[in-house]
Amino acid sequence: MSTTRSEPHTVTFRGVEDLALAADEWNPDAPADTPAVLMLHGGGQNRFSWKNTGQILADRGYHVVALDSRGHGDSDRAPDANYTVDALCADTLRVLEQIGRPAILIGASMGGMTGMLVAHAAGPEKVTKLVLVDVVPRYEKGGSARIREFMASGMHGFATLDEAADAVAGYLPHRARPRSPEGLKKNLRLRDDGRWYWHWDPAFLTAPMDDPFVRVEKLERAVIESTIPILLIRGKLSDVVSAEGVKDFLEKVPRAEFVELSEAGHTAAGDDNDAFSEVVVEFVSR
Repeated sequence: MSTTRSEPHTVTFRGVEDLALAADEWNPDAPADTPAVLMLHGGGQNRFSWKNTGQILADRGYHVVALDSRGHGDSDRAPDANYTVDALCADTLRVLEQIGRPAILIGASMGGMTGMLVAHAAGPEKVTKLVLVDVVPRYEKGGSARIREFMASGMHGFATLDEAADAVAGYLPHRARPRSPEGLKKNLRLRDDGRWYWHWDPAFLTAPMDDPFVRVEKLERAVIESTIPILLIRGKLSDVVSAEGVKDFLEKVPRAEFVELSEAGHTAAGDDNDAFSEVVVEFVSR
């Protein structure tokens, strides 16, 4: 596998309803027998949430795509505010068609739920491996509610980048605070009123969601019936995926592998990116 430096290019894929989906793409001309790696972020995040992992995989020669899901980052907002996991799954299946080669899926939180359904729907010839980042079908409702509370707290924007950094530090007290808040410009947009707003559709929080009981059953069936290698990565500090949730998942999907990152929480890829990338690269390249 190549170790030369590869630079990402921003490209546009098409989802259902012809939605434009932005992505960073590396090595689209990789050899035909090299799988693609498709990275799906969590709710309220975007393609930059993967930190350096996409670059590390690309430098190994993989065709890598880090996607902005509908309503997030630079992708189109859903005109009918349809942000159900089924809609995200349908978009991702379209993206896989456009990538045009077998893919390994890496999904965090919302992206992991999407990945479970996509892997099942696409089949093992199109999706060859699945990495779930701090997500299982039976996740902790309290941790999920805390995410939504944090997202809702920034709905009216921030006066400065430092104010936004304060909010992030309060939500992620275990993560070392960057010396400069400039990196938040990848997640925020300055509007005409002079305030900084998170770069996702506010309707994502208020739109009707899937029936949680139906969703859990559907996600469990998808991973139980899937035959591909699965890696579950949990942040030990996570309040979204509990030790009991992991135990339940591994009992139902005994072929799945499990790694716990001791210095990470729910946002594992950003909390301890070096350890996260090492685990992912080992699984992907095996």
